[in-house]
Amino acid sequence: MTEKDDYLPLLPSARHGEILDLRKENLRKLNSRKKGFLAYRLPYESVCHLRASSLELAGDVVRIGSPGDITEEERQRVYQVLRGFMPWRKGPFQVFGIDIDAEWRSNRKWDRLLPLLPDLQGKIIADIGCNNGYYMFRMAHHKPAAVIGFEPYHHHYFTFLTLNSFAGLANLHLELLGVEHLPLYEQCFDVIFLMGIIYHRISPVEMLKDVWKSMKKGGTLLVESQAIPGEEPVALFPEERYAKVPGTYFVPTASCLKNWMKRAGFRNVEIFCSHAMSSEEQRRTEWMVFESYEDFIDPQNPALTVEGYPAPLRVFLRGIA
Repeated sequence: MTEKDDYLPLLPSARHGEILDLRKENLRKLNSRKKGFLAYRLPYESVCHLRASSLELAGDVVRIGSPGDITEEERQRVYQVLRGFMPWRKGPFQVFGIDIDAEWRSNRKWDRLLPLLPDLQGKIIADIGCNNGYYMFRMAHHKPAAVIGFEPYHHHYFTFLTLNSFAGLANLHLELLGVEHLPLYEQCFDVIFLMGIIYHRISPVEMLKDVWKSMKKGGTLLVESQAIPGEEPVALFPEERYAKVPGTYFVPTASCLKNWMKRAGFRNVEIFCSHAMSSEEQRRTEWMVFESYEDFIDPQNPALTVEGYPAPLRVFLRGIA
C-alpha cells in the first residue's frame, strides 16, 4: 500500500504510527516465511498487472472483468493462481469468466443484511474477519469512502490483493490485523460488519467493547453469528469443539448476544433475522473440497452436531454506538 492510496488520512483519530509499524512488521514476517512467499505472494505477483474492463458488484455473483479482457494463456495462468488460493470460503465470484463456487453462498447472508443496511455512501466501514473480501466488494457498490478489511491470515490477504488488483477499487483496503487491533482505531468507523467472528473469541463482551470504542457516535454495528436455539439469555461453552471447529468458545442464543451488545454499550439493539443452517448454504464444492456443513451434523439427527450439541442457527443483530 503506497502513501497515495492509503486510507489513514481519512482517520485522524487512529494511531497512525502504531498501525504503520504493525503493517511493516507483518509484511516483514510474511516475507520471511517461505510458504507465505512462495505459495501466495509469487502467484499474486505473476498476475497483478492484469486489469478488468468492467465490474458487477450489485448481484449475487461478484463479477470482475470478462473473458475478452485477457488472452487464453493469461486466463490459464489466472485460473491456476485462483485454484492455488483454495479453499474458497466466501463467494460466489466470476473472474475474467472463471466461475468460483465458494463453500458459502455468501449472497444469501448479504440479502439478509440488506433490509437494515444503513446508507454506506461516503462512509468509513470496517469488515472484521473479511476473508477474501466478498462482502467488501458488495459494499463497494454503495460507494463508501473506504472499506477496511481486518484479516490476519496471509492466505486470505493475497487472495483479496489478487482480486482487487484486477478490480482496481481504490477505496478497498486490507490490513493483516485482527479484531484485537481495533483499539488502534478509536472513534473511526461509521459502520462495522462483525460476521462469523464473535464465537471464536474467548472474551466476547470485551471484544464488543473494543468494537464500540472504535466506532463514531451513532455508528451502526451489524453482527452475524452462530447461535443455539432457545429464548433464555444463555451460551453454550463446548468441551473441545463445536461442529468440529476448534477455537469455538461461547455460542449464544440470540437473546444472550443481544445482552452482550447492550452490556458493551450499544443501544437500540435488535434481532432482525434468525434461521437454521443447512447444506444448501454451506457445502463442499470443487473450489472447497474439505469437510463442510453436512459433515458437522449428526447424520442420524440433524438437530444435533456430531458432538451432540444443538445444531447451529445463524442470527443477525444491529446496534447503534
